[in-house]
Amino acid sequence: MTGLKLFATTAVLAVSAIATAPAAVAQSDVVTAYGALRDLAPAAAGPLDGARAVLVMVSGDGHTDVRLHVQGIDRSEVGRTFGAHLHVGPCVAGDGAAAGPHYNTDALAGRVPPRIDETTEVWLDFTVTPGGTGHAYAGVPFVPAPGERAIVIHQNPTDDHGAAGPRLACLPVSW
Repeated sequence: MTGLKLFATTAVLAVSAIATAPAAVAQSDVVTAYGALRDLAPAAAGPLDGARAVLVMVSGDGHTDVRLHVQGIDRSEVGRTFGAHLHVGPCVAGDGAAAGPHYNTDALAGRVPPRIDETTEVWLDFTVTPGGTGHAYAGVPFVPAPGERAIVIHQNPTDDHGAAGPRLACLPVSW
């Protein structure tokens, strides 16, 4: 199976897995994004160069389930954990700052200081498998507002304060 067919099959399976999961929602919205990751540090070779990702978000009744699958990660990175988050701005190759800060419901509501945790942000940290893939799931008690957004993959795992180091790559997400 070619890489593109395998990637498309993975996207269909990811959507199917979420769509067939039991849910008690009257109506849900599904957002998908897939394709090559955009390099945010093009001056240096990195473990995500040439990697691709699939994102599926299913929202309903004030809750959102998010799944991320990344493939084509440098296999020398097996066991390494990368932080990944939904950001408020767009994914622009070579410009990590364009993605803005993390999408944080407290910050967007004007709460000062905002809580920074897995209930106010979408955290999708993943660990690289021997096959050069990474998988993440997050369930959050909110529905992100539509817009031109980015899933940003960071150099380090997310710490208790939401920080994960430099921005390496991103996946555009718009709805």
